[in-house]
Amino acid sequence: MRRAAVSMRANISEGCGKRTPAEKLRFLNIAQGSLEESKYYLILSRDLRYGDVEDLQVVLETVAKLLAAYQRAISRVNYPKRKIRRRKKPAARNKQK
Repeated sequence: MRRAAVSMRANISEGCGKRTPAEKLRFLNIAQGSLEESKYYLILSRDLRYGDVEDLQVVLETVAKLLAAYQRAISRVNYPKRKIRRRKKPAARNKQK
């Protein structure tokens, strides 16, 4: 559990130091994987009755929301949605028999 938590923080830090948005997003994605791993370990700890993990689960959910928001912000600024030009539909043909 410690390794996953440290990995998450390390990848966030390393991603923030990268120059390109693609590199930043790559490291944030890796951090998100470590976050999910940490969530799993908390669930396992709860199931094995190692202790109360409710507070830690709330903290991880908050971190997950912040991480997702940061990823969205980087994506929106650097990769805006493209406007798609739609072709006009051809006029309906009247078929007469």
